[in-house]
Amino acid sequence: MEPLNFDWGNLPFGYQKTDYNLRCYYRNAKWGEIEISSSEYLPLHIAATAIHYGQQAFEGLKAYRGKDGKVRLFRWQENAKRIRNSAYGIMMPEIPEELFYEMVVKAVKMNARYIPPYGTGATLYIRPLLIGSGARVGVKPADEYLFMVLVTPVGPYFKEGFKPVSIEVVRDIDRAAPLGTGRYKVGGNYAAGMRAGERAHEGGFASVLFLDALEKKYIDEAGPANFFGIKDNTYITPQSESILPSITNMSLEQIAKDLGLKVERRRVPFEELATFEEAGACGTAAIISPIKKIKDHTTEQTFEYGEEAGPVSTKLYNRLREIQEGTSEDTHNWITVIEGI
Repeated sequence: MEPLNFDWGNLPFGYQKTDYNLRCYYRNAKWGEIEISSSEYLPLHIAATAIHYGQQAFEGLKAYRGKDGKVRLFRWQENAKRIRNSAYGIMMPEIPEELFYEMVVKAVKMNARYIPPYGTGATLYIRPLLIGSGARVGVKPADEYLFMVLVTPVGPYFKEGFKPVSIEVVRDIDRAAPLGTGRYKVGGNYAAGMRAGERAHEGGFASVLFLDALEKKYIDEAGPANFFGIKDNTYITPQSESILPSITNMSLEQIAKDLGLKVERRRVPFEELATFEEAGACGTAAIISPIKKIKDHTTEQTFEYGEEAGPVSTKLYNRLREIQEGTSEDTHNWITVIEGI
């Protein structure tokens, strides 16, 4: 194998070619054998439901190289559960947990030279993807599906890293409707938020904050991440049927309890933004991105939380990173060590 010439500490959050990806077809109502491919391309039918009717769901998780040299997965069972839920939501076959795990582990092992070293801030991002590969012209589920796992080394999602960013509230664009697909990790939700995201970037903002689509009164998603606020020793995050259930957010809720904070998952009125001592966005890609400023695109009302990450956000971020990298005790059995690499 050729040695890798990556500047690990300055990797962007983007796609880098690796050696192999894994594939498995669902045909005749059953899953087939796992296939190994070195191609970055798919042979896909011109009438595949993935490209006509949006039968597509994906996940994102990471492999972490620890200080002890071991490679760890973080709560992969929750990713397996979430993609099964997404598959159910848009009528695709559910992926057995054992197949999900086998393909994830094999993809990491076969691309082990791309796992960034400990201490660089970079990780190996893992992207499981399920698509409708069967042909349909009428609107109905496919009869064939393809499950894939690809990996790529990545740096921080926001170029600022663990530094506060500014985000913009949008009222004229909705990401997802109540009782729609917002709680599923499907591509259409991300496409629906792209126009708002790009407009925010052009205005100098790192991301957007959506309000609920029904009344425009409550906080919803923070672009591709969940939102949380800190006040009165309490970790507060929105409850909504249109928010993707973030595994990172779920983990931060538990860590907040471990640190002695109260935790509230409830509807969060827009006006409550003025009362938070700290605010942040959280997800697999960024872990936590502290928020320094939130500006309403329509009214230009602004909420500020400081130029530096707050003390509670910092504690939460550090504890989660320590668990993921194996430098802090895993008291909740969240970690799976991949043996043999």
